Amino acid sequence: MPCPINVSEYLERSFAQHEDRIAVRDGERRISFKELRQRVLAEAVAISELLQGQAGKVVAVYLPKCLEAVIADLAIIYSGNAYMNLDVKSPWQRTQAILAQTEPAMIIGNGEGHDFPALAHSIGEADAPGDEKLAQLFARLATLVDTDLLCLINTSGSTGVPKTVALNHRSFIDFTEAVLDAKLIGEYDIVGSLSPLIFDIFSFELCMLMARGSTLLLIPDTLAAFPARMLELMQKERVSFIFWVPTIMVNIANMKLLDTIPLPDLRMVWFAGEVFPTAKFNYWREALPDAVFANFYGPIEITLDCLYQLLPKPMPPEEPLPIGKPFRNTSVLVLDENEENVPPSAPGKEGELCVRGSSLAMGYYNNPEKTRAAFTQNPLNRAYPETIYRTGDMVCWNARGELLFKGRKDSLIKHSGYRIELGEIEHAALNVGAGLANVCAVYDAPAKKIILVYEAPKPLDEKSLRQQLAKALPRYMMPGHFVHVEEMPRNPNGKIDRNRLAKDCCGQQT
Repeated sequence: MPCPINVSEYLERSFAQHEDRIAVRDGERRISFKELRQRVLAEAVAISELLQGQAGKVVAVYLPKCLEAVIADLAIIYSGNAYMNLDVKSPWQRTQAILAQTEPAMIIGNGEGHDFPALAHSIGEADAPGDEKLAQLFARLATLVDTDLLCLINTSGSTGVPKTVALNHRSFIDFTEAVLDAKLIGEYDIVGSLSPLIFDIFSFELCMLMARGSTLLLIPDTLAAFPARMLELMQKERVSFIFWVPTIMVNIANMKLLDTIPLPDLRMVWFAGEVFPTAKFNYWREALPDAVFANFYGPIEITLDCLYQLLPKPMPPEEPLPIGKPFRNTSVLVLDENEENVPPSAPGKEGELCVRGSSLAMGYYNNPEKTRAAFTQNPLNRAYPETIYRTGDMVCWNARGELLFKGRKDSLIKHSGYRIELGEIEHAALNVGAGLANVCAVYDAPAKKIILVYEAPKPLDEKSLRQQLAKALPRYMMPGHFVHVEEMPRNPNGKIDRNRLAKDCCGQQT
């Protein structure tokens, strides 16, 4: 079957193959692929008419995670435009900054919340379109090319103004085909969809629905604070696939919930976005011996992920999980300080991970300066234009030819004459058995002090903590100060908010 040009072609195949299968489960609501297609096409025609038949425009979606949000995103794709999901829980000032930067042609909502520009649309208002309007819709889709814009995803910016990553159809198709080629997804999976709408993982879950006829179980975000109830829902709905940020998985491991709430139908476990402490991973691996576990790596600027590592068995707790090898049609460079490539034959030597291939984003929307800084000419190729993305992540090869994540380029510190990765301190702290749920190391450069922020139900004895850390860290890497928090601050993507911790602890930003 030929590779699609537009991701809507995936969905047309799924509609044709299993129209009666449930496509989305949202609470007590269920919608089949046949019903989903009818609603998506009606909304797509309505959007297209409001935009006077224009394509290639940005359409913002201001909805909570629900069935209507799924319909909105798919309808925008069918209208030949690009969706941008907004966070309804984000401070309105931040949302305004995103809207000012992206200037969407239209905003879809539910009529609740803030006042929006006049050109707005509420999902559920559209009538069933006639054959002529549908023919016009599909004729417009047929004119699109794979480099047309598919979606915008907003990510945090170092200056406080969000960066908006522009992604096209080709990059999502490239990733989808790569994981299909690697046999990492099957047909008819039931996806435990936990990620927010604004996260790239949710956009891939839409691709699973389209490309493989997967069912999306929309897990209410309120259940993240009640992991036992969340696992009970997944057990009841027979979830077979998850793609999560490790934070919630660490919490489940800490509470040993899989001992009492087994998930026998879960056969594919993906995780990405953060380092998964090896000891916590081992708990999951042992609790689900028949499942396939895959560690993924890749910032959103590389559509979804560019590296993966299958993990068929538990690993020694002191070893970090490898981030693996590149997908098909993706190439990585490990560039040292002299802009020379570090080959796999030089294990242990660090460099910045850079990526090339069709998976790259097009850049930052309406931000040419930041685009030029991150998407640059390949320094190893002077013969013709070739773009690479500089991740800012430091990595090295291990003896098995796998890549290991060492930390952010800007988290490399020089302390007491030593080059130190804060990520190494964090990894050690999570594996000393001191009862720490999560940790974050920051560096107070003026005071020349390493600070370890740790999450635990109550403050721990600092002397005992130092003694345990001394078993894993040399003296020059020992934190000079410990800060207890009951719960780590999180950014909208569920990751530890390192900028906030650095500012709170030492008045700086990472």
